[in-house]
Amino acid sequence: MLRGFDVLVAEGLDRLSRDQEHIAGLHKRMTFQGVEIVTKAEGSISEMHIGLGGTMSALFLRQLAQKTHRGLEGRVRAGKSAGGISYGYRLDRQPLSDGTFTTGDRAIDANEAAIVRRIFMEYDTGKSARTIAADLNKEGVPPPRDGARGWSFSTISGNWKRGTGILNNELYVGRLVWNRQRFVTDPETGKRQARPNPPQELIVEEVPHLRIVDDALWDWVKARQTGIRNEIVAARSEHPTAPASECGRRPAYLLSGLLECGCCGAGYIKISATRYGCSAARNRGTCDNRRSIARTDLEARVLHGLKEKLMHPELVREFIAEFHREMQKDQTDAQTTRQVSERRLAKSEPRSTGCLQPSPTGCITQA
Repeated sequence: MLRGFDVLVAEGLDRLSRDQEHIAGLHKRMTFQGVEIVTKAEGSISEMHIGLGGTMSALFLRQLAQKTHRGLEGRVRAGKSAGGISYGYRLDRQPLSDGTFTTGDRAIDANEAAIVRRIFMEYDTGKSARTIAADLNKEGVPPPRDGARGWSFSTISGNWKRGTGILNNELYVGRLVWNRQRFVTDPETGKRQARPNPPQELIVEEVPHLRIVDDALWDWVKARQTGIRNEIVAARSEHPTAPASECGRRPAYLLSGLLECGCCGAGYIKISATRYGCSAARNRGTCDNRRSIARTDLEARVLHGLKEKLMHPELVREFIAEFHREMQKDQTDAQTTRQVSERRLAKSEPRSTGCLQPSPTGCITQA
């Protein structure tokens, strides 16, 4: 690989990366390419800078995260927002004597609060989250997030363990719960993953001025949710071979996650044990495409099409040629690896004559 530059210049080593693994890998690659790393703060970068500087940068990130967390905790204990405003509320910025405004205060949004009460009451009367979402979309009620395609059942039902979703937000009964989960970064993919925190680490503050739903309605909704969960658990125990989509696990079918609705572009998902349908039509009611197709029929059509197209003589010849190229490459790599190993073994054999070995008398002698 030809390098396109001779020197990599930065303000400081931490401007390149504060991750120990990343900065060490960058230095190794630049050294291999013959590229010097120079910063205004440290000068020419050596292994010492990578080791010490990388460690200090990593410690800085950890300390910064801890300080930020403490700052947010302080705001929560004061009854303020630690970031993000739940549906049903708005920012309430009041002027101060110095000309600035208060931050983090919330007030009830009357219009959205009415929708929250409606959702709770309709769910309590027996409506499903999907039906409520579809009705809201038909009426043109704006969804909680700007840019969203509309209300969905997950917006309403959410995850009861993590306290997400309209029906699980304890702020609606005047109880602010914070620090439910933390985020860690997968070192392989670089993506963040949410992990629940232990119950003893939760921060709970009473904020009665933010109550939207009374305790009785909240308790009725929680009782119905618990009953539905118990029914699902009982059904799973009675039918252990039920489809994956009904068991709370990601379905492992051939075309899962690969299908789109031809009318609206939403995903085509399993809407029953045997059929696919438009997710927007089922969960949000924003698409008129109510047609469904059997999974086995769809998979058969796709496989038949792939077989017909991929078995074309020209494509078969290209596949065979590519297969031979890969086989040749693997054989060459294996032969090269073997030759390198043999050379290393040959170099190590002469040095073995100088090794110390135990003698029958129990003393160490020169071999």
